[in-house]
Amino acid sequence: VQLQASGGGSVQPGGSLRLSCAASGDSLDYYAITWFRQAPGKEREGVSCISIPDGRTTYVDSVKGRFTISRDVAKTTVYLQMNSLKPEDTAVYYCATGTWVVECGAKMQDYIYWGRGTQVTVSS
Repeated sequence: VQLQASGGGSVQPGGSLRLSCAASGDSLDYYAITWFRQAPGKEREGVSCISIPDGRTTYVDSVKGRFTISRDVAKTTVYLQMNSLKPEDTAVYYCATGTWVVECGAKMQDYIYWGRGTQVTVSS
């Protein structure tokens, strides 16, 4: 599976961005896809996850109510709609999955397919 993340950019606090994670090489029908982010000097953290088969979603507490993860009908692209962005959302965002990532909550070491990161900068 090849993943391609896009949609990052620079916005002011309170602004919005939509990230896309496009998959190729294999069907995503049985995977869960997670968006991670990594800010300078901080560990990578899982932000949101969606199970492709049943659409179940999870969010880290800091983005609940502001971010929405979704998948397209063809199940080849996962989106992360980010609203009410804050400076602390500034990070490089990555989408990822793995052969054994069939539901949200998978262990970090199971994520073996990573998209190239996309930078999100929130600043006034």
